[in-house]
Amino acid sequence: CDALVVVGSSLPYIEFWPSPGQAACVQIDDQPERIGLRYPADVGLVGDARATLKALLPLLARNEDRTFLEEAQKGVSTWWELMEERGTRDDLPMKPQVVAWHLAQALAQDAIVCGDSGQVTYWSTQMRLRGQQRFIYSGTNCSMAAALPYAIGAQTAYPDRQVVAITGDGSLTMQMGDLATLMQEQLPVKLICFKNNTLGLIKWEQMVFLGNPEYGVDFAPVDFVKVAEGCGARAFHIEDPGSCAEVLQDALRTPGPVVVEAVVDQNEPPLPPKITREDAKKMYAALRSGQEGRSRIGLTIGRSVLQEATDPASPYGGLARVAEKVGGGRSARGGDGAGDGGGGGGVEQ
Repeated sequence: CDALVVVGSSLPYIEFWPSPGQAACVQIDDQPERIGLRYPADVGLVGDARATLKALLPLLARNEDRTFLEEAQKGVSTWWELMEERGTRDDLPMKPQVVAWHLAQALAQDAIVCGDSGQVTYWSTQMRLRGQQRFIYSGTNCSMAAALPYAIGAQTAYPDRQVVAITGDGSLTMQMGDLATLMQEQLPVKLICFKNNTLGLIKWEQMVFLGNPEYGVDFAPVDFVKVAEGCGARAFHIEDPGSCAEVLQDALRTPGPVVVEAVVDQNEPPLPPKITREDAKKMYAALRSGQEGRSRIGLTIGRSVLQEATDPASPYGGLARVAEKVGGGRSARGGDGAGDGGGGGGVEQ
């Protein structure tokens, strides 16, 4: 990247930015204090994004070399092919990507989707927005338990549009009181809960970033169907990927407030776009240090992610070796995942 144009964004995840000084940066924002906040801006333009871009476009000369554009378009096409493959798998336990994929297919053209913080943010990458659809999430504060309050506000502001909240079960336990508000106001919000009985993002950060087994992230399962029905809402339950699309369609068609409890695989890893050697080492260290269900986790990594990238030179190549070792020496594509015994040896250098 040698040129960066930032339009109305304060994306806090520095791993997606170029290194400081690598790129010339032009930033457009209607809040002057955000200019240069995440990346040093060579030119800062304070104003409305649409109006500023309209003023800038006539000053640009057409680049007749379409190579970069065509490569980017090909990459986007490949990405969505991968998202469809992940979103249509029939594994049990059901993969969270399946819920997100089928939800996106069922949304109205002008739907407003309100996302929560945590693992559910990763799974929302399966959702391809179209038409006038909008996606809202807590990208700056990353606060848990934001989805349902966002959805209540969105439905109040736009009573004629479909509003859907997506949340994890950890977040939902923090905002169950808002179900009572939803019923009191009789807002037709559809709440989709990804249930895996764990604080998933914290669990994986402990392993991948710290190299430690998970600690203090699991909790007793909550029957959200009964909770919803106790508040007076309609409720649906999904465990079978084969019925996921149909149940979601039924839920979205149901009048009034609706809660969908979707039970998903807690061992499905929310891996970043690229896996470093250090990430792989820490994951292996965590699994070798007594991580509960380590064999199952290793094989899940192998089957869920590494089947897409078995080449050792790929972004997931380092974890391919981890998955094979922890899975007892079996191929990342094979094995039955029985037991929690692990293979030996240190991480390959």
